[in-house]
Amino acid sequence: MNHYDVIIIGAGPAGVAAASALADHKRVMIFERDLWGGTCPNRGCDPKKMLYRAAELKTATRDMQPAGVRGELTINWPELMAHKRSYTNTVPGGTLTGLHASGVNTRHGELEFINRYTVSLGGDLFDADDIIIATGRKPSIPDIPGADLLKTSNEFLDLDQLPQRIAFIGAGYVSVELANIAAAAGAEVHIINRSETILRGWDQRATATLKQAMTSAHIHWHDNIHLTSVGKSDLGVWLHGDDNFSLNVNAAFAATGRSADLGIDLSPIGLTMTPKGLPVDQFMQTKIPHIYAIGDAVDKTQPKLTPVASFEGRYIAKHLLGMSEPIQYPVIPEIVFGTTEIARVGMDVAVAKADPERYQVFDQPVSTWYTYHRQLDDTARVVTITDQHTGLLVGALVVGLHAEELINQFTLIIQQHQAFDPQSMLFAYPSASSDLQYLL
Repeated sequence: MNHYDVIIIGAGPAGVAAASALADHKRVMIFERDLWGGTCPNRGCDPKKMLYRAAELKTATRDMQPAGVRGELTINWPELMAHKRSYTNTVPGGTLTGLHASGVNTRHGELEFINRYTVSLGGDLFDADDIIIATGRKPSIPDIPGADLLKTSNEFLDLDQLPQRIAFIGAGYVSVELANIAAAAGAEVHIINRSETILRGWDQRATATLKQAMTSAHIHWHDNIHLTSVGKSDLGVWLHGDDNFSLNVNAAFAATGRSADLGIDLSPIGLTMTPKGLPVDQFMQTKIPHIYAIGDAVDKTQPKLTPVASFEGRYIAKHLLGMSEPIQYPVIPEIVFGTTEIARVGMDVAVAKADPERYQVFDQPVSTWYTYHRQLDDTARVVTITDQHTGLLVGALVVGLHAEELINQFTLIIQQHQAFDPQSMLFAYPSASSDLQYLL
């Protein structure tokens, strides 16, 4: 029997953050059954944004045509993929090296629970005082005939060659971001959407702007389609839906969401999961006090994002080292890197508008402002939400270029929980941040 103070199951952002923070104080073993580093740096946000950079440049070149820019960029997909792999191929080894340098013990393979304190791998037994489950999520596949012919974002982000005709099933984050990349790289792109809206839960005016930008980029929408089956075709796959819908493409990618990916049978220890993951309390504890769950494996209301997973990993380390306070999340920004960018943080615009006596919603189209006019961004819009009782900024929405820069600025302001006077500060000029004095 190999005894440890803490066993961590999963070496993605959550598990690695917990292991690194605990390593100087406890004897830690971390298990991984797939790629060290987890989804984000290997098959998620990091490689996606590397590919997005090429799409971003092509879109900018197209938009600047009226200002004298001539010609059209082309994207060489194999070379772009080689650039992406120059980063992703180093992630597993780099993660493993970092863990070892911190003094964390590691093992790779499929685990099984023996009891509430003990796991087995390849016949070897390991037990611990505390166990942390940090196994993340995996792409969901529609439960329809022929679904095994569908690919996922995992495959898209590592394609040797870009198929000429592609379909994405779903209209969430993954679909709209990857569709933008594929279309910019020259593919004919189709999106099969069960409704007419995209990015459920986001501000509808913002998502309508994004959808129109995608349409202008020659992305084809098939709205109000319920997919019923997938079959083989001479081109690749046939997609069939209600109302006689039929579409023949080289490849189709399921992008209908992600589900918790425990990858381990919990029945020996009496834990069960909901469709959204493992239920936990305010200390990230499951119903078994010494077994915790963090990251995307958790059933929670907070967005399942890499920074949130890492935050939970650092929190659980502090908790196991004696901190008794329950977890308190900071404000969490979200961003979509689509054909145009949209980002949000804090209070939802619709919620604020429903309570005008308390909240002031300042909605500004800013495409004529210098920052956006010089780049011919005609989608740019910034919404700020202020609590009229306290005078504090409580929410923001950004559409257009520089969304990632501005949303981080707004996040810092909201998190400070105090009045912010941008005119008392000097920002590098001209920049998106220097516009804050006019936005707040």
